[in-house]
Amino acid sequence: MDASLALIDSVVAKDADELVELRRDLHRHPEVSWHEERTSDRVVEQLERHGWRISRMPRSGVVADLGEGGMTVGLRADLDALPVADLTTDPWRSDVEGVAHACGHDVHTSALVGAGHALAELHAQGLLRGRVRLLFQPAEEVMPGGARHLINHGALDGIDRIFALHCDPSVDVGAVGLRSGPITSAADRIDVRLEGNGGHTSRPHLTGDLTFALAKITSELPAVLSRRMDPRAGVSVVWGMLRAGSAANVIPDRGIASGTVRILDAEAWAACEAVVREAVLDIVRPYGVTASVDYLQGVPPVVNDRISVAMIAWVADEMLGLHHRTEVEQSLGGEDFGWFLEQVPGAMFRLGTRSPGGPTFDLHQGDFQVDEAAVGYGARMLAGIAVRALAQG
Repeated sequence: MDASLALIDSVVAKDADELVELRRDLHRHPEVSWHEERTSDRVVEQLERHGWRISRMPRSGVVADLGEGGMTVGLRADLDALPVADLTTDPWRSDVEGVAHACGHDVHTSALVGAGHALAELHAQGLLRGRVRLLFQPAEEVMPGGARHLINHGALDGIDRIFALHCDPSVDVGAVGLRSGPITSAADRIDVRLEGNGGHTSRPHLTGDLTFALAKITSELPAVLSRRMDPRAGVSVVWGMLRAGSAANVIPDRGIASGTVRILDAEAWAACEAVVREAVLDIVRPYGVTASVDYLQGVPPVVNDRISVAMIAWVADEMLGLHHRTEVEQSLGGEDFGWFLEQVPGAMFRLGTRSPGGPTFDLHQGDFQVDEAAVGYGARMLAGIAVRALAQG
């Protein structure tokens, strides 16, 4: 291990307890999208005492800079929690009713703070060859997310390459998951609203049978897309909410189906909205109801640059040891880090959070737990990647 990586390892080991305590504090005080004020304050407090130049973003978010000259490497973490009840029994479980860090953003933030500590020590010893920018992004969990907010306020300006991590509860702690090319999928939000003449269920022929039409939408739209879109694009429509009517013997006059559209391929993503709108109108036409479609194009796929992935792999071998990285599949999950990668090259890797031999938790669930050693491993990886990227150019 070279001198810079050895120093990173030493600093993170020294700060390990502090970083875990920071993660627990953030977990205990989660904040939902666009309301990450206390979380941002904790980040600023940590980085200012290590010499980082701090910029608070309008509305929410923090950007911190260090170093001079040469290229600039960006490292990104997300700040927000989910509107999900914390079902764990840890002493640091959420104190905020109905809000929890059920996706591991507390780990992401704490790991990036830890990387900031290590990079500051490198800078102090004259070992940082270039500039690093830390992007603490708000509102990853909503559409449109905070990535475009940071981009619109110049946070990406001057960055030559950018990296991020994401907790992966299917990978053991101490290991990372890598993939060149797309590692996540595009994710859009769809709301289909139907209106028609309601009436008694004994006389459906005198009404627009709205509930039946709504059921046809939920089953037939996915089927239509499977034939109208290239099946290799992996288009998936899943409904999360259906609402219509209030009595068993009344055909309602309005209803709504809400869900997500997830797409593996960027080209298909660009074409999908028009196909959805046309298909919805065709499906409801026989039933005497009218349809309106609200289609929110959420996030593009995260497409990892091959060179950036090679940098991550080198750092993983050096800092975690051989055989501590694995090839992972493309996920149907959405991640607005994809907006950054449409502007500059870079990559996201998956950070193992499962205790070896322990249970595999699911993201976005109230019982989600991590092996807290992941914070230190994430800090080492992020700092090491920055050093490698600056050295390789």
